[in-house]
Amino acid sequence: MKHIEYLLPEEIEKRSFEIISEELKQRQISLLTEEEMIVKRVIHTSADFDYAKTLCFSEGAVGIFKKLVQNGADIVTDTNMALSGINKKTLASFGGQAHCFMAQEDVALDARHRNITRAAASMEKATKIDKPVIFAVGNAPTALIKLYEMSGEQKWKPAFIIGVPVGFVNVEAAKELIMETQIPYIVNRGRKGGSNIAAAICNAVLYQVRDEQTANGQLGKE
Repeated sequence: MKHIEYLLPEEIEKRSFEIISEELKQRQISLLTEEEMIVKRVIHTSADFDYAKTLCFSEGAVGIFKKLVQNGADIVTDTNMALSGINKKTLASFGGQAHCFMAQEDVALDARHRNITRAAASMEKATKIDKPVIFAVGNAPTALIKLYEMSGEQKWKPAFIIGVPVGFVNVEAAKELIMETQIPYIVNRGRKGGSNIAAAICNAVLYQVRDEQTANGQLGKE
């Protein structure tokens, strides 16, 4: 019979991260300091240690992401599931807002009229946001492909891309396209990913920025 640990709700997450740290050490996997909490939160969300090897970060990605959050950047997702998973209260404390345009009628009509996916149409709509935008894509490779195309064709480009769609069709190729650009990114190579992974990456950075500012006595000040 497996050993049962009786923990209070607030203790469970702490214990989970302790277990993750222990198992990473057992697997002889070391993580870069600035990437550590993102990778661990993704493993915490998925119970999948493969992410310790497949999550890819562009140069300086975490610092750029944190600075964007601090300066009030918005986050656009490709699913309402990812949107629901992002800690919007913490994001709002820095002046940011989270969006998902997938279910909006104008996006559906535009996609039907032009014979493109709603994910692609929703990425186009996001370019109208008049501030830096972090894109968190956990489901639709067509969203990543559209971001790649638009950043090449126009002066507009995303401030940051989280590219972690899950699946089999065009998923791996779409992720590789993003890693060919000059756009800062966090991408998971291979087929794995999902809306929960996209939200976990966002939250890992949001919590880091919140905790750092709390420690410095900055959060909540004018």
